[in-house]
Amino acid sequence: MPDNGYIAVLVAVSAAVTWTLRALPFAVLAPLRHSTTVRYLSVHMPVGVMVILTAYTLGTVAGDTSAQLLWLVLAVAVTAGLHLWRGQAMLSILAGTACYVTLMSLWG
Repeated sequence: MPDNGYIAVLVAVSAAVTWTLRALPFAVLAPLRHSTTVRYLSVHMPVGVMVILTAYTLGTVAGDTSAQLLWLVLAVAVTAGLHLWRGQAMLSILAGTACYVTLMSLWG
């Protein structure tokens, strides 16, 4: 069995590596906070990510029957309409998901 000094060195090295890996992103990103590119990406990236996720989801979830496709279109319309009306992403996503799950459960 290793002695206590060896275990203490292992714990210290592990703690140093863990701390460094957690602090490194903050140290690297600090100079970029005032960059125009980062500011542009922070405004436009969430929309781009949502478009990609929506396209992927609609491409993989689209059902085998026309009824399933109709439920999907209705759920997307509910989500988009509610988001345009209220402007709250969480509310619109939850309502659209509930709409889709309900329609698929009742008439899927």
